[in-house]
Amino acid sequence: MTGAGIDARAASETLAEGLSRTMLLFIEELRTVGVPVSVAEALDALRAVQIVDLEDRNAFKAALGATLVKNVSHWAAFETAFDVFFSLAPGESVGGGEPEQDLPPELRIPPAGQGAAGGGGDVEDLVESLLRALQDYDDARLRALARMAVSEFAGMEPGRPVGGTYYLYRTLRGVELEALLERILQHARDGVVDRTGASPTPLEERLLREEIEARMERFKDEVKAEIRRRLVDDRGAEALAKTLRKPLLEEVDFMHATSVEMRELRRAVAPLARRLAARLARRRRHRRRGRLDVRRTMRESLSSGGVPLEPRFKHPNPTKPEIMLLCDISGSVASFARFTLQFVYAMSMQFSKVRAFVFIDDIDEVTEYFDTDDLGKALLDINQHAKVVWIDGHSDYGHALVRFNESWGRDVSAKTSILVTGDARNNYHASEAEVLADLGRTARHVYWLNPEPLSYWDTGDSVMSEYGAHCDGVHEVRNLRQLEEFIETLLEAH
Repeated sequence: MTGAGIDARAASETLAEGLSRTMLLFIEELRTVGVPVSVAEALDALRAVQIVDLEDRNAFKAALGATLVKNVSHWAAFETAFDVFFSLAPGESVGGGEPEQDLPPELRIPPAGQGAAGGGGDVEDLVESLLRALQDYDDARLRALARMAVSEFAGMEPGRPVGGTYYLYRTLRGVELEALLERILQHARDGVVDRTGASPTPLEERLLREEIEARMERFKDEVKAEIRRRLVDDRGAEALAKTLRKPLLEEVDFMHATSVEMRELRRAVAPLARRLAARLARRRRHRRRGRLDVRRTMRESLSSGGVPLEPRFKHPNPTKPEIMLLCDISGSVASFARFTLQFVYAMSMQFSKVRAFVFIDDIDEVTEYFDTDDLGKALLDINQHAKVVWIDGHSDYGHALVRFNESWGRDVSAKTSILVTGDARNNYHASEAEVLADLGRTARHVYWLNPEPLSYWDTGDSVMSEYGAHCDGVHEVRNLRQLEEFIETLLEAH
């Protein structure tokens, strides 16, 4: 073998070894953030990257996504990790096309740390170029201008312990994206007037704005990708992955969610409930055939000389549970109660009847507020009109249970499952746990859902063990995943 052949083979082996190591780190990062990746799926991914063209980044990403991601809700976490571990090199194109050096001179990107025009850069020219690129749907130019904008405005310094959000803010402030939006929108309005002789209708105005905002988001994504690439160059992929790491939406703790996460969680509840309902419906269809009825089968076989030609089955008769939901809406557990109410009502077709009660130190039925398609309005009406305060507005589970038993205890039957949600922090009032025991003797099941970590139970004023002794199950439910698992278990039990 010639020396050139040996060098090429050594380079190929080195490249394969480096890719395999990066792949393993990438898969480990996915598992860390909660994306389930089995050994078989990891091996499939390693085989897939041996087949696709590594110079085509889109094909490489699609191969990894197809082999490693099974749930659409995990895609955002996958994309973040992919951009960190397989970031573009300076001047590299996304689709494996021509390198940046072959682009027109005005689109060539200076090294990080230099201005867009080699020194301070002509900021006005950069902004005008960005305006034209946004108007012309020019992705290649947008990508190049995003890199120029980061060089010009982000002020990135090697070794500086600053997150990517700070650099993103500085870059977008520098290009004045909101002002660009209005300029492009005005240009689009003028185009409509020139074409039709009339100003755009409100619908046309809305469609124009949404279209332009989508182009702006495309530019923001390019800026984020460039900032991540430079941070990877500075800090390394593993270190940057740790700073960008955040839990999957279904694993965000109800009690500690940010306002942004709370909005995303509220949007996720209904789709999650629909997926769970569809999954349970499929399971019920598969189980409908039931178990083999040996006695009936043998009896039917007498007509065919003892040959069991027509097997007979014992068909199951599943019942839908009747739910009484008791939710503590005081303090920090109010958000958990909101999600529980929203989830249960999103799945109300899976229950024969749902009745909802909310309490703090008094209790009130709020079932009637959910006779609407607007769940947000229902929750707002509950906050405004429900009679849940008796004395001082501090949680008193004991008094709430006594009042529930006095007013609605006669409605509890052998078909009823009672769900109590709350942290069982009773402010040192009497627990009245015997009331829960009485209800449990009448009801089919009593379950308690607690949004606090298990280690916090029975600390301070928590009396979880007193109530738990009279429940069929006490569950830690701190996030959407655990809430979904509990509701699935409840319905499977019926």
